[in-house]
Amino acid sequence: MSFTASLSELVAENRSGLLACAPSWERVRLGDVATVLNGFPFPSSRFTRDTGTPLLRIRDVARSSTEAYFDGFVDPEFLVQPGELVVGMDGDFSATLWRGPVAALNQRVCKLSPDERWYDQRLLALVLPGYLDAINGATSSITVKHLSSRTVADIPLPLPPLAEQRRIVAALEEHLSDLDAAVAGLERARANVRRFADAAIATGTNPRADWPIVPLRELGSLKGGVTKGQKRRAGDVTRAVPYLRVANVQRGRLDLSDVRTIEATEREIAELRLLPGDVLFNEGGDRDKLGRGWVWNGELSECIHQNHVFRARFDGSRVESRFVSHYANSHGQRYFLDQGKQTTNLASISMTKLGELPVPVPPLDEQRAILSEIEERLGVAERTAADIDVQLARAARLRQAILQRAFSGRLVPQDPTDEPASALLARVRAERPAPSAGRRPRASTRA
Repeated sequence: MSFTASLSELVAENRSGLLACAPSWERVRLGDVATVLNGFPFPSSRFTRDTGTPLLRIRDVARSSTEAYFDGFVDPEFLVQPGELVVGMDGDFSATLWRGPVAALNQRVCKLSPDERWYDQRLLALVLPGYLDAINGATSSITVKHLSSRTVADIPLPLPPLAEQRRIVAALEEHLSDLDAAVAGLERARANVRRFADAAIATGTNPRADWPIVPLRELGSLKGGVTKGQKRRAGDVTRAVPYLRVANVQRGRLDLSDVRTIEATEREIAELRLLPGDVLFNEGGDRDKLGRGWVWNGELSECIHQNHVFRARFDGSRVESRFVSHYANSHGQRYFLDQGKQTTNLASISMTKLGELPVPVPPLDEQRAILSEIEERLGVAERTAADIDVQLARAARLRQAILQRAFSGRLVPQDPTDEPASALLARVRAERPAPSAGRRPRASTRA
């Protein structure tokens, strides 16, 4: 769903402290000081993996890199240059100064181009996330949250004098550069911890010459799940039951923070009910997520799984479920990449191919010894990661405190010789062109 609340009420509440405005400043509508350009709906039939113009899709905004290309004509109006400000219009509403290559602006991403006679682009990039976070928090949604370009254009930005804007940016860059460097170091350490954990799993489950290799299907039974929105026969009686989606099944863990329900018959519930020790495998999604999964340990008293999540139930006298899942999440990934089907946007693995996954089967007592060693090392990694997360949280609080001071006019001194904000606002109103929030020029997709 889209944002339907009042921007003025959000600003008045200012729960984060990032929507402040110094008494000597004014407020200005974002669309009055910047052009808001919606992305173009480039046809997916022309998407490629390596040919044409890099395509800036919503998933790319936060990471400043692209994976897809558009093999066709792109109107220069829709080209995003490095350093331009872009906003993801679904999900988290991310905003960033683009650091990737020159790229085509795809739909559900917008580009903001401030007129720097009135508003410094660097300040806009620093101010905007607080407003987008507030809008996101006030946007209700059953599935994915949506942001409209009209809402973006209507954001009431703080308007300091132009010279003060530049002093604020300079001070923030000075204050935040060391903090950002520290955060980058912590994130590198976090990545190293993840690599340590991955190495522990890969080393422990690395097949030995004396271990037999057995197809997954011979170790137990495989089962697909319930299909969402399937047609029912007249007279079918259903009830709501919790079910696991692809989003719930992560690599090496289950994310049960958002478990939804689905209508299912008693027969389906009986057939698909998860039991402790069941191993879950994702059927599709991004290519690197094929086959990822983990073990169900009875976290809910009753739960089934959707058709995009496969369930494996093993004979406990032959294999430990955690050993199989660790192996599949590590060495099995190459198999899933090789055997999965790839479309333009998604990849998938069939249950037949999943059943053919070659699994090493050491003696059961050796599996348990390996698991004990893996879990000891994972415990070290988890504790280290938790310590790093504490430091990252402290850094985030410090960053927010610095931004709060900046946006309330307390970070840099005000200069009485600056052009007053009221005079700047008067110039904006006198000189701005007719509003055109969310405009989308026509574009051709000819080759």
